[in-house]
Amino acid sequence: MKKIELPELEVWYKTNFLSPEEAEYFYKLFETTVAWRQDPIVIFGKQFMQPRLTAFFSENGLSYGYSSIRMQPNAFTTELKNLKDKVEQCTQMTFNCCLLNFYRDGNDSNGWHSDDEKELGKNPEIASISLGGARFFHLKHKVDKDLKAKILLENGSLLSMGGQTQHKYKHQIPKSKTYTAPRINLTFRRIFDVL
Repeated sequence: MKKIELPELEVWYKTNFLSPEEAEYFYKLFETTVAWRQDPIVIFGKQFMQPRLTAFFSENGLSYGYSSIRMQPNAFTTELKNLKDKVEQCTQMTFNCCLLNFYRDGNDSNGWHSDDEKELGKNPEIASISLGGARFFHLKHKVDKDLKAKILLENGSLLSMGGQTQHKYKHQIPKSKTYTAPRINLTFRRIFDVL
């Protein structure tokens, strides 16, 4: 995996983590078999519909919450478990859940945020597989605005984040008029029972 070189950032990226054939298979599988949902989120006290579809899977039955949403888990499927094992082998990280995002077109997005919920632990580790259309992933330092990066997440690629990344940086998938093909990403995480 290639490290993204910025201070206080631990992000790695690997193209072709899955072959084109594997990526196409998993894209079609998850697009057609997952019970996708669109939840309202609260941002600065106002409620909006989340600009993407989501689903949550967990091995330990724990729910996951962010932006006033509490997601109840589905059980891991065999395919998702096999992908998790492959991601763990590549990243040397350990995961027990997966948040799936479905970006239906270039209007779907994920605004600036950090994945720093208490249930993700002290230094959250997240690994994300991209399936389908490519989209840009932006990173920016929370204090030094000159520290930023933009990575094109391609079909079949893997991106991982660890260390102090969630404390020091924010990230987003912005809307796009150029990259409009549907995209699914699988974000593997480890959650702890802190409730």
